[in-house]
Amino acid sequence: MLNYRLKNYSLFLILLLAPVFAFSQNTKQKPQRKLQKEKFTAASLKAGAFIDVNAASYAPSGYTPEQLVKDILINGGTNCSTPNVTNVTVSPNHAVSNNNRFWGYFHKANTNFPFTDGIVLTTGYAREAGNTLVSGNLGGTISMQGDADLAAATNTNLSSQRDAVALEFDFVPNSNQVKFNYLFSSEEYTGGFPCSYSDAFALLIKPVAGGPYVNVAILPGGAGAVSVTNIRPANQDSGIPLSCGALNASYFAGYNSSNIETNYNGRTVPLTAVADVMPGVAYHFKMVLADYNDQTLDSAVFLEGGSFDIGIKITDGAGTILPGTIHMCDNTPQILKAQVVTVPGMTFQWFKDGAPIAGATNISYTATQPGVYEVKVSVPGNQCPGSATITILGGTTPTAHDAALQICTTPNSPNFDLNTAMPLISTTTGAVFHFYVNQADAVAQNNNFITNVGSYDGTDGQILYVVVSNGGFCSKMVKLTLFKEATPVAQLVSSKMKICSGDSAILTASGGATYQWGDISATGATRTVSPTQTTTYTVYAIGPKGCKSLQPATITVEVVPAITSNLTGGMICTGDNITLDAGAGPNYTYTWNTGATTQTITTAVNGTFTVTIDNGVCTKVFTTQVIRAVAPRIIKVDYDSNETIVVTAGNPSNGPLEYSIDNGLTWQPSNVFNNVPKNKVITIRVRIKNTSCVGVLEYFTFVMKNVITPNGDNVNDIIDFRGISDYKNFTASIFDRYGREVYKAEKVRPYWDGYFQGKRLPTASYWYQVTFDDPASKEKALKTGWILLKNFE
Repeated sequence: MLNYRLKNYSLFLILLLAPVFAFSQNTKQKPQRKLQKEKFTAASLKAGAFIDVNAASYAPSGYTPEQLVKDILINGGTNCSTPNVTNVTVSPNHAVSNNNRFWGYFHKANTNFPFTDGIVLTTGYAREAGNTLVSGNLGGTISMQGDADLAAATNTNLSSQRDAVALEFDFVPNSNQVKFNYLFSSEEYTGGFPCSYSDAFALLIKPVAGGPYVNVAILPGGAGAVSVTNIRPANQDSGIPLSCGALNASYFAGYNSSNIETNYNGRTVPLTAVADVMPGVAYHFKMVLADYNDQTLDSAVFLEGGSFDIGIKITDGAGTILPGTIHMCDNTPQILKAQVVTVPGMTFQWFKDGAPIAGATNISYTATQPGVYEVKVSVPGNQCPGSATITILGGTTPTAHDAALQICTTPNSPNFDLNTAMPLISTTTGAVFHFYVNQADAVAQNNNFITNVGSYDGTDGQILYVVVSNGGFCSKMVKLTLFKEATPVAQLVSSKMKICSGDSAILTASGGATYQWGDISATGATRTVSPTQTTTYTVYAIGPKGCKSLQPATITVEVVPAITSNLTGGMICTGDNITLDAGAGPNYTYTWNTGATTQTITTAVNGTFTVTIDNGVCTKVFTTQVIRAVAPRIIKVDYDSNETIVVTAGNPSNGPLEYSIDNGLTWQPSNVFNNVPKNKVITIRVRIKNTSCVGVLEYFTFVMKNVITPNGDNVNDIIDFRGISDYKNFTASIFDRYGREVYKAEKVRPYWDGYFQGKRLPTASYWYQVTFDDPASKEKALKTGWILLKNFE
């Protein structure tokens, strides 16, 4: 084998000397393709963007090929599983210390790579599969040699293969099947190469005793071998459509456009290789990979650690291999059996939840409880027994029993709502129901169950088969009998739709065999009602089988509102008219004792008036009086210094009075007025409301001033008595403090200006006395008090 560094230098020299040169070995080699320079991305520059390959921080990076197979690849990786593996070899036989070896150990590190760790085989330097971004094509050249077994398995030309790498070992399975997980990556997922370049790859197995290899790197369903040209998307990595179109694209995981995790341009999804074998028979396994046509672009296969399973299996009593987890309902016994080829001296021991089961030393065991069961099989001469484990999950079947469901159909709802039958069948919380028309489907628990459970078009007397489960795997089948009856339609009429208070009406229901009234417990069709107010009556019709009408029949018996009237009479004076109003109401008509038929009448005559009101259902008579009134007379007026005036009037007619102090412009029912100016003539009027009977009085709001300042400024210069000087028996005198009369009112001088006998009186307090006959009460009024005179010298 050539030294790799020397080989690369020779290749470089040849390329310099000859523009066009092709390697050849037996056949002419295609020219090398142009190197593809990888672009750094923000993602690829981040720490932890790539998987670790042969990294010194992992102990398995220093493992030999045998250690990698036994401790990393084989399921469980225990010392008791690896004695069945022998003759581990790798080709080319690079030493573990060779930094440029084509095989090794990988770990996903902090990436999202599908496998946690495992073994990697490449057609170049394994370390360049990850660790960091390689700008350009991956390096590494072994030789121009291929692999004959690979060529035969993939139907490719051996002379066109380059850089072949292979991992091989012998193993003895304990069961009839072995499997492991892998994925294929390649730089060939670039440009249009998926249409024409496909590095060769195979996972081969054959009996050690002899026989042909079988390639288990085959896609499911006979879709062909795992390769770039057989697994490709519709477009190139640049987005341009591939000229050859997509093929098995569902197995393509995608282009490595961010240049992260690995240095390959694309990869497949994780795949599983499965091989049927005979337990106890030695087999040879060969994982082989090679470049095809040229060595420019490399490929790799990643084998998931712990996924290679060569152990025994557990079957049921019929010999069917059981999955890792099975179900048990209500502790129903389950037969467990080890699938092995028995040999003399072979022993068995069954375990439950890690503890050995006493007496369970046969090839089979019947489990009656949920738990984790394990069987260990020992063969003479092998201190490490084979084992298999199965988990039995327990469950409880819901309680369920036969039931009947009756519906009352209508034209708009003729079908059964099977949801309403569920609580009749089972009260177990969380129970799941499937309804079947055919018993055979229910037994099979297939998907032919009724899906329109909310509206099932069943027939009267039909039987459905119901599978009631715990929402998982435990179930019971019961029967549901269906019964149908047409829903009755209730109807209701009344002998009278409107009545006066105290009258009665007869209600008659129809449409059912019996009836359910809304306000009484009677079930008959007729009843007599005497409501005191408008009332709505309801009744449901009940069919012969008990179906109740969906809606009640309703009828409203209107109690016509009592005829009301605010008819009032009143008082009139001679020459007055009064309007009598009987009041308005629904459908009211009127008949007066005067012969009038209107709502109102007007009269100038006193006396008794009656009106008969009819609303079409009821009648009522109302009476009122019109009285001849006498005008009221003002008999007293009280006015004080707070400017409040109180009017008292005589009212022979005893009618309602109204009062005015603005000569009849405004009227009020109160006889008290506030804010009435002092020393002003007020025209007071009193009348009987709504009549022309009015009493009138001119009244002066006399209030004696307490201070005068006769200085000629026309403000408080005099005390003026002219507002009351015309009152009958009016007198007014002012006295000094010695009792001397210094002023006496006269017709020609009904005011005092602070002078006496032509002379100005000195500033002092003076006493006054005023008398007159009150114009309202006609009684003598006396007012006395003190006045302060301020004269200015």
